[in-house]
Amino acid sequence: MLEFRILGPLEVVGPEGPIRLGGPKQRATLAILLLNANRVVSIDRLADELYAGRAPVTAATQVHRQISELRKALGVDARLETRAPGYVIHVAAEQLDLRRFERLTEDAGQALARGEAEPAFALQRDALELWRGPPLADLEHEPFAQVATGRLEEILLAALEQRLDAELALGRHRELVGELDELAAQHPLHEPFASRLMLALYRSGRQGDALDVYRRTRATLSDGFGIEPGRELHELERAILNHDAFLDGGGAVTRAVAPPDQLVLVLPSGDERLEALLTVAEPLAMLPGRSLLIARLLPDETLLASTAAALNVRRASLAVEARTAAFTTLDPVDDAVRLAAAYDVRLVLLDAPGLDENGFPADLAAIVERAPADVGLLAGSHIEWGSGDGVCVPFAGGEHDWAALELGAWLASSRGIALRLLGAQANVVRGRRDASRLLADASISVQRAIGVDAVPQLVEPDPAALAEAAEGATIVVTGLSASWRREGLGEARRALVRRTGPTLLVHNGLRPSGLAPAGSRTRFTWTIESARD
Repeated sequence: MLEFRILGPLEVVGPEGPIRLGGPKQRATLAILLLNANRVVSIDRLADELYAGRAPVTAATQVHRQISELRKALGVDARLETRAPGYVIHVAAEQLDLRRFERLTEDAGQALARGEAEPAFALQRDALELWRGPPLADLEHEPFAQVATGRLEEILLAALEQRLDAELALGRHRELVGELDELAAQHPLHEPFASRLMLALYRSGRQGDALDVYRRTRATLSDGFGIEPGRELHELERAILNHDAFLDGGGAVTRAVAPPDQLVLVLPSGDERLEALLTVAEPLAMLPGRSLLIARLLPDETLLASTAAALNVRRASLAVEARTAAFTTLDPVDDAVRLAAAYDVRLVLLDAPGLDENGFPADLAAIVERAPADVGLLAGSHIEWGSGDGVCVPFAGGEHDWAALELGAWLASSRGIALRLLGAQANVVRGRRDASRLLADASISVQRAIGVDAVPQLVEPDPAALAEAAEGATIVVTGLSASWRREGLGEARRALVRRTGPTLLVHNGLRPSGLAPAGSRTRFTWTIESARD
């Protein structure tokens, strides 16, 4: 059986030892296939990735030649299959170091959630030992590798945070100070390392040094970006100043040191929207490093258990907890805000019973104004993923649109359905690029970052035309984009909301996007809205 390694320089090991690969193009071809293991990669995409968007007229022939040579190098044990419109390499989880890493980190996360710190540490240690250096280090100058490296390094940081949490839970705070100090210096904008360093210092009897870490981090964020530290660091600083008793516990401070990519679903009483909520939550919970917390405003342990069973817990780090005791008001908006404050979450989904005259959920403005985290609102209907012609993303190049495009691409990828981009023919955006070029650039970004082929479609710059073009979609994912309003298309979003199928509204923020151009920063809050008469 062949073993493929991408967490470091690209390597292939067979029963008799390492297999010698050919030149850079052959190695790059294999790397692209492995990054999309068990998924078909089109010939066009391979050519685009191999030649950085400047493929020669002979590109398809060159791709075929690289595949042929690759088959010879790998031998009969390789399951490299021709499948229209391209090729797919089949690998079992134990054959690819990335898959083994993900499985170990998943098991470690589940062990830590059960309070089993020692097994969690051992599993995470084994996972981190699979890294032999920067991923695809021998291809670091290839554009496709640079995009992939960014994603893989985020996974590495999340795993490292989890290992640190396990060691903090084992009382090894003194031993961790040196490593955490180095990590915080290497990643000055990565607040989770700063928070863990503060905690380790405080537990080592160095309260002043812990507070100094907060001040340095705050100065770095303020001077560089004009922003304050997140709620996690702020709450931890306050707890240290107050000598809160929970800081002295043997474990990591889960309230102050929350998972960095936690997805929280807030379900009101009644479960009529549960199925629609799960259809969106499941593919998002499958993303690397993402955990899921499900909460209700009213007690219902049976529903919590059935919700956990509905998600594939083998593929997601799943934490289920009913926070009923924390909710003392009758206002679901206040309850949602308090939940977000308690967990410093990235996203909250909750029921929004209706839309106002502008097409927004009635409580949207109140929640966005009062919440300390990203907030989405659910007023949706059941999503039939097997019907329609896939995900449709109206795209005008604004930051909200890049956020919508990334979410839409992830949904299309996870569900195995098509992705279509809609652009207004008269649209002119930053850099004064025309709409066709804008959609082409966006399509290339999606292919490189997520591995989804996005089909561009130009329509008349008219709300009715946009809504008509999107009518056959399984789901529409659209940004609340100023670009559309500048082009006189402010009515377009309302027309999309009134369509017969579900629509996701995406609002941007500060989370770095894997698709948006350099210098653009987005975070996601999204909403499912169903049609109203």
